[in-house]
Amino acid sequence: MSSGLDLEKLKWVFRSRPDILTAIQQAADTPARTALFNEIADFVHQRLALADVQNEPAAKRRRVDADQPPSQPHANGHPVTGSWSAVSRGASSAGSSADVTVSEPVLLEIKDISVVVPQRKKYDICFTQSCLFAKAQGATGPAPGLVYPWIEIEHAFFLPVPDKSQTQYNYILLPRDSYLPTSKASGVSSDRQASLEPLVFTVPAAAPKAGSIKGTAAKTAEAFAESYSCLFHWALTTSLRAAGNESFQLISSDPRVFHSLVKQPHRPNEKAVHVKAFRGSKEGFLFFLPTGILWGFKKPLVFLPLDKIAAVSYTNVLRTTFNLVIELDSDVTAGGNATDKEIEFGMIDQEDYQVINENYVQRHGLADRSMAEQRRAKRQLAENLRKSTKAESSGEPSQNDGLTELERAAREAEQRLQDEEDELEEDYDPGSDGDSDGEGSSEDDEGTYDEEGCNEEELGE
Repeated sequence: MSSGLDLEKLKWVFRSRPDILTAIQQAADTPARTALFNEIADFVHQRLALADVQNEPAAKRRRVDADQPPSQPHANGHPVTGSWSAVSRGASSAGSSADVTVSEPVLLEIKDISVVVPQRKKYDICFTQSCLFAKAQGATGPAPGLVYPWIEIEHAFFLPVPDKSQTQYNYILLPRDSYLPTSKASGVSSDRQASLEPLVFTVPAAAPKAGSIKGTAAKTAEAFAESYSCLFHWALTTSLRAAGNESFQLISSDPRVFHSLVKQPHRPNEKAVHVKAFRGSKEGFLFFLPTGILWGFKKPLVFLPLDKIAAVSYTNVLRTTFNLVIELDSDVTAGGNATDKEIEFGMIDQEDYQVINENYVQRHGLADRSMAEQRRAKRQLAENLRKSTKAESSGEPSQNDGLTELERAAREAEQRLQDEEDELEEDYDPGSDGDSDGEGSSEDDEGTYDEEGCNEEELGE
């Protein structure tokens, strides 16, 4: 029954232990055991290949074919078919980048792609069976920190770039534990860098330039090269599913599901699928997606999956803007560290309140805790503090001084009498008694006036 074994992969994995390989061939006497040994070989191979990529060994090892994934539709309606194994089986390395010092051949290389995060620079994006990596033009290996194993990618998105006159798109790849801000209480900065940061790169709404696609899969890729987005959709979907994530989906925005009511002056005929928002002092964009809420594209990116959101609240509601506070479940962690339980996005346009509340919060059944007792207490505390600060700046007694209303009134009356006595002492002139027939006039009864005609008793009050 050993004929179903992936002997090529098993020989590579156990190349230093032929005794184990022989034992596996003898033990693979049922289809279930054969499938199990093949899965073990796949897993060990991916781990060894990843270690070799990160250590950049000098010698290349033989290629290993990937399993053929099922055909799936492209997110934009284009078909996603084919597999790495169809183009790499028996192929020579002539079509790959011969100078790339990795353990596997480059199946697909797409040149001159603008990377936005974690650093702004143009790179060549390379696909292998076990990872995606970016390399500088003319380099022989991956750029530091830009090797992304397929097994580490947890979320992937395809979104239009806001505030650009020409239509462009961002691909966002989020490794595990890279997208939730860690709480400062855990001893780690909330904006800490994960061991593997999110990757964001931009492509135009155009077809790839001639000669910009290389690798052993280049010939197959040409069938999907009608646009950069079609090409990357096929390559990412095929790679991630071949790596074991058979249910992988590349999430795109959809204006039919959510779009802003604020017009885009640079693209007036196109509905914006984002809203502008601040996180602290950083301005960015909120995308309300089928799987969660994404804030980008400034570092650090934040993605809040729907299944981790406990509730939302609307705060600081003003005439033109409001803030959105998202509360996460208490058990949410990132890489073993506690995360911020409330994340606030500020200065959102009031025009977008209704679409956010009705088209997203209510549609997904998210709890609205805007009127919760705790939040109302916070609002009352902020209002009292504002009044107290205003009173102190104007010389009035603070309303948060711990006095009762009666005690406060008595203190105010005492202060008023003291001010009047001080003013009478300053205005008193012994030589002015009886020097005018106007003494005791009705004007004097109303109080003394200074040279500008202002009632000094009123000023003293």
